[in-house]
Amino acid sequence: MIPWSYEPAKDLDQSLVERLRRFPREPDMMVYGLRSLAALVLRGWLRLYHSLQITGMENLPAEGSYILVANHSSHLDTLCLLTALPLRKLHRAFPAAAKDYFFVSAPRLAVAAIIVNALPFARQSQIRQSVALCRELLANPGNILIIFPEGTRTATGQLGEFKPGIGLLAAGTNIPVVPCYLKGGFEAWPKGRVFPRPKRIQLRIGAPRTYADCPPEKAAVEKIAHELRQAVAALVA
Repeated sequence: MIPWSYEPAKDLDQSLVERLRRFPREPDMMVYGLRSLAALVLRGWLRLYHSLQITGMENLPAEGSYILVANHSSHLDTLCLLTALPLRKLHRAFPAAAKDYFFVSAPRLAVAAIIVNALPFARQSQIRQSVALCRELLANPGNILIIFPEGTRTATGQLGEFKPGIGLLAAGTNIPVVPCYLKGGFEAWPKGRVFPRPKRIQLRIGAPRTYADCPPEKAAVEKIAHELRQAVAALVA
């Protein structure tokens, strides 16, 4: 019989804000419970208020780690992508969020860390360190990374260019990258609007692809980013 043992989290001596800002975070049953409860409420709200429709869920890998990439037009985008995942994988899904936006003020930090389990991603500097953190996360089988390669929400509703960071992350690995397209997010909650409108949102999930044969070199990295943008754009029709 294996003796039972309990090891407390290593960051219990830190303040709640410090614990939430830290990544990777220590397991916290209270946070897990709040996140699960919020997910149930938000999924119901998205279905009722925004008539969220999801197609292509069969394209999500059943096992292993993978990356979801999508266009970015609204704060609703992350919530919709999380809704497509089984609840049992909720605590293994990590949306990449702007470190200079979501991890500064306490209210945004609480939403980012507790509700959506966000990974802090540096957009302006230390990009390679952020990519390395993402690679480390994906090396643990069963983790899911959600990333918006445009880098920020669109101000026009149009699909922007993809930053090369996604290519750097996918190049030379067998990690599946799943392209997704969100329709209606801009109409529902555009950048600058305080509250969302009751507009219909559709999430379309495409077939995964891998880039194990592509070296992590500038030309290949840019090519991957361009190809993934085309894959997302192809889901518009």
